[in-house]
Amino acid sequence: MPERPPCSRKRPISDGEMTFPDPILIVAPAGRDAQVVSQLVGSAGMATLVDEDGSILLDAIRSGEGAGAFLTDEGYAHLNLSELRDALKHQPLWSDFPFVLLTSTGGRNSDGAPETSSPHMTILERPCHPTSLVAAARTLMRTRARQRMAGRQLNELEATRVQLRNLADTLEVQVSERTRDLATANARLTAEISERERAEARLLQAQKMEAIGQLTGGVAHDFNNLLTSVIGALELLLRKAADPMTRQLVEIALSSAEKGANLTAQLLAFSRRQRLDPTAIDPNEIVQGMVEMLKRILGQHIEVETRLVDPVWHALADPTQLEVMILNLAINARDAMPHGGRLEIETRNIGAREANSLGDLSDQDYVALIVDDTGSGMPPDIVARAFEPFFTTKETGKGTGLGLAQLYGFAKQSGGAARIESEVGIGSKVWLYLPRTLRDIVPPISDTRVPDQGRRGRILIVDDDENVRIILETMLETLGYDVVAAGHGPAALEVFEAGQFSLVLTDIAMPLMSGVELARKIRARSPDTPILFATGYADFQAFGPELSDQIIVRKPYHIADVAEQIDAALGTTGS
Repeated sequence: MPERPPCSRKRPISDGEMTFPDPILIVAPAGRDAQVVSQLVGSAGMATLVDEDGSILLDAIRSGEGAGAFLTDEGYAHLNLSELRDALKHQPLWSDFPFVLLTSTGGRNSDGAPETSSPHMTILERPCHPTSLVAAARTLMRTRARQRMAGRQLNELEATRVQLRNLADTLEVQVSERTRDLATANARLTAEISERERAEARLLQAQKMEAIGQLTGGVAHDFNNLLTSVIGALELLLRKAADPMTRQLVEIALSSAEKGANLTAQLLAFSRRQRLDPTAIDPNEIVQGMVEMLKRILGQHIEVETRLVDPVWHALADPTQLEVMILNLAINARDAMPHGGRLEIETRNIGAREANSLGDLSDQDYVALIVDDTGSGMPPDIVARAFEPFFTTKETGKGTGLGLAQLYGFAKQSGGAARIESEVGIGSKVWLYLPRTLRDIVPPISDTRVPDQGRRGRILIVDDDENVRIILETMLETLGYDVVAAGHGPAALEVFEAGQFSLVLTDIAMPLMSGVELARKIRARSPDTPILFATGYADFQAFGPELSDQIIVRKPYHIADVAEQIDAALGTTGS
């Protein structure tokens, strides 16, 4: 079969404003019809292409090529109508291939075959005028040009739809990713807000406890001065009272004053104004040494267990005060287990990373002492106030509300922290964190001083409270000392420079000049003169390194306490 010519030409054909890139197909296998039609259409400036067997026509219909076709009856008769219908059915969406049928039978071929079902079928009866033929050719061109324009618009529309679909798919992915990012950011923000709220709550609690501590410390200071006068006067009165009834009344008053002194001691512990003697300790050894005593105090209905880490780090704390704290916690646990239960004391090493995550501790190592009971437990609102002084859920007369407050103050003053975990019906767990130390544990050294059988010397006492000065002066004179008293620091300096003194005993918190400042000035004038501090309230961080080892006489004091401390300062033992 000879090779078919291409359906398109490189040179576009123009008609006014219309451009026609493809030729008009001519299917006229009989006679000179094809030649005549080609010449007439070509003379009008339109390209043509003769299709002898109709195969080019079928391909053009399917592909959307060609400007249209002229069919004669004979050409129509040679076409496979089934293939023609199939080609028309599968032509491009924008295409509706136009035909001009040249017939002498009124729209039917010579065999009576039906005409093709195309809406763009134009019928010209032969013989036709050349003008009509050319006009029909131009109609084919314009029809096809409009279809191609519509095709381009459809292609552009489809391309736009594809872009929109791609954009929608991309947008959905972007929205999904953005939603995920927002969810992650929201979760992070929620966590940060929660952590900030917890930090703010801890800060508010710390500020509240600090404010309460300052208040209670100030109250304890004033109350201790009152108790010093009361206890001192009662002790001196007891020494001189001969009547049994009088002695009994004095002893009752003295016992009540002692209870008041114990309360102020607990307040000072909470406000972190007590004098601690921190040293390297073995927490396991402290706990093991108290187990038998705790069993006796708690009774047989409470089981005491220990879970001690081995090896445990050395902790820095006052061992005597630590024992008091453990005893207080055990008694609180006993009160929470009236029908029996279990008390467990645990030690644990806490690394710096774990400590830092708790929020209340510095970035360093700690030793935790944990007291866990199976008592009634506490709800969250009670736990939040458990460390407040005088706050208690016990019945009236069964607790002062100072035990946990004292523990809190001891922990803070020791450089650690305390916290409580509790659940109603399950029990409570109290954590006491003490800073780790690398010091070695030093065993206590017994006192080997040679007793001296007499007290003598001249003592300067300084206190801004007149009643305290009178009581203290009377006490020291009763012990055999020569006493000179001053009401404030500047007066004491004048008295000291005017005479010779074996020892100076001064209050710390005084107007005009504190006891610490007074001690520094006296030490500058007489470095060898012993100095004692008498106080019930003081910020011991105010002591400089040269004064940090001085002896403290705690208010309210007894005459025996004063005698012992003076003996220690002078290096003597009284009779």
